[in-house]
Amino acid sequence: QVHLVESGGGLVQAGGSLRLSCAASGRTFSRYAMGWFRQAPGKEREFVAAITWDGIHADYADFVKGRFSIFRDNALSTVYLQMYSLKPDDTAVYYCAGARFIGTTQREYDFWGQGTQITISS
Repeated sequence: QVHLVESGGGLVQAGGSLRLSCAASGRTFSRYAMGWFRQAPGKEREFVAAITWDGIHADYADFVKGRFSIFRDNALSTVYLQMYSLKPDDTAVYYCAGARFIGTTQREYDFWGQGTQITISS
């Protein structure tokens, strides 16, 4: 397993943009699929996006498709989530996670970061 640390969260107005980063420590990052999940207050944690180990294929939740993009730089051991057209409903703690294979459920992921807060104001 590797250690993951998210960064880039903060407060932004509706319609704005943010880019989240997830930096990994360890020697096997490039062999893991990576995903982003989010959890709003009082709600279940939900899938946002995921990417294969080689960065060729990505999956997105329907509610973010066309607004968010996931990408990675294995040389920097970092995965990113670029977010555009942010809405108040996007307010949540965002988590990155690693898996042996790309997936959309929490149980498929082996290790997790501690999360970064995204707050969208109107």
